[in-house]
Amino acid sequence: MDYKLELVLIPVADVDRAKKFYLENAGFVLIVDTPIGEGQRVVQVVPPGSECAIGFGTGITSAAPGSAQGLHLVVSDIVAARAEMVERGVAVGPVRHIVAGEWVEGPHPERENYQSFADFTDPDGNLWLLQEVDRGKG
Repeated sequence: MDYKLELVLIPVADVDRAKKFYLENAGFVLIVDTPIGEGQRVVQVVPPGSECAIGFGTGITSAAPGSAQGLHLVVSDIVAARAEMVERGVAVGPVRHIVAGEWVEGPHPERENYQSFADFTDPDGNLWLLQEVDRGKG
């Protein structure tokens, strides 16, 4: 039996502001924007190449806006992905990796999988991490 993660809800304060950020700045693709009941609206967007969408809206989660932390976007080239996001106006932190328990700026020297990160937040403070994983690399 396969169990596929389809949707992760993130809490936002302003649905239109979040939608604009995820579409125009983060480069996600809109798949749903619809009312689902009185005073309720759901928006679902998907990162390019992902099978899992994120959802936000009104009346869909009781979590505090900005409380989603550590959402990972896996990319094959973290330097290029960061540059692309910065070009679209996202304030992405520097690429970094850990050496002896301490963060060091720059990608992992051997570009090993799961070792290089860069972070950014959406307008509500939900924290995202770019993480380099090249599935074609051992």
